Amino acid sequence: MHYAEGHGEPAHAALRAWLATLPGQPGFLGAERLASPEQPALTLVASRWAFRPPDLGVPQGVRAWTFEVVERREGRQQQ
Repeated sequence: MHYAEGHGEPAHAALRAWLATLPGQPGFLGAERLASPEQPALTLVASRWAFRPPDLGVPQGVRAWTFEVVERREGRQQQ
């Protein structure tokens, strides 16, 4: 998993554009851009990868981390 975090409107716009580039990367499985009403200046992009992601070159002023899933729980799907 890869997370990128930015604060403020410039980071919001940069992460929105950056998110659009991810599907072309090798191993990309999916991503979401997240926002929180409790932290309106914060934008987070969470992405999932088949293997360790390549160097993604996050926008200037954005912080990023790569995590390895070490444990998982699945919920039941509602019908």
